Amino acid sequence: MTFNLMIAGVGGQGTVLASKLVAAAAMKKGYNARTTEFIGMAQRGGSVFGHCRIGENIFSPKIPLGKADAIIGFEPAETVRQLPYLKPDGVVIVCDNVIKPVSGPSVGAYEGAVMIDYLKAQTGFANAPKLIIVDGSRFTGQNAKTLNVALLGAAAQSGLFPFDAETLKEVITEVVPKRFWDMNLNAFETGRSIV
Repeated sequence: MTFNLMIAGVGGQGTVLASKLVAAAAMKKGYNARTTEFIGMAQRGGSVFGHCRIGENIFSPKIPLGKADAIIGFEPAETVRQLPYLKPDGVVIVCDNVIKPVSGPSVGAYEGAVMIDYLKAQTGFANAPKLIIVDGSRFTGQNAKTLNVALLGAAAQSGLFPFDAETLKEVITEVVPKRFWDMNLNAFETGRSIV
């Protein structure tokens, strides 16, 4: 068994923490896990994506093109940017909130709806849904800081991971500082309720 997950977002959205949580949950269940992050710009708003590989005989953390079982996208354009990694039958979970990446298009207006429509077309959404769109308006203010954990909750509830949601909840309390437990566990359950 090998499970390959891409996590895509912009700086400040918690992509690195999300990768750590998934890897820690996998290891808690006895799987091998390898992760790596690629940070386009060392500042908030820069493109950030992470590779997380779980299973046997994984020697490199980098997912080959066309081999990702899933992409969890915190931002639509960054999700589109990582589509070449997705398997033909892969799953995409994406938040529809738009944050114009610093490295994004500089000409014209950036329309998140255009990116969502493109994702629908590329994932066969009309025929066999392999795309879960999370309504970002549910995550504003303080909740925006836990969008990463909410999307992990949606992924866990959909049965995407080779471990259960309860394992991921346990890992949240082991990795995240105690003062942030409540907000993260609430976000995780909100994400689960979306699916």
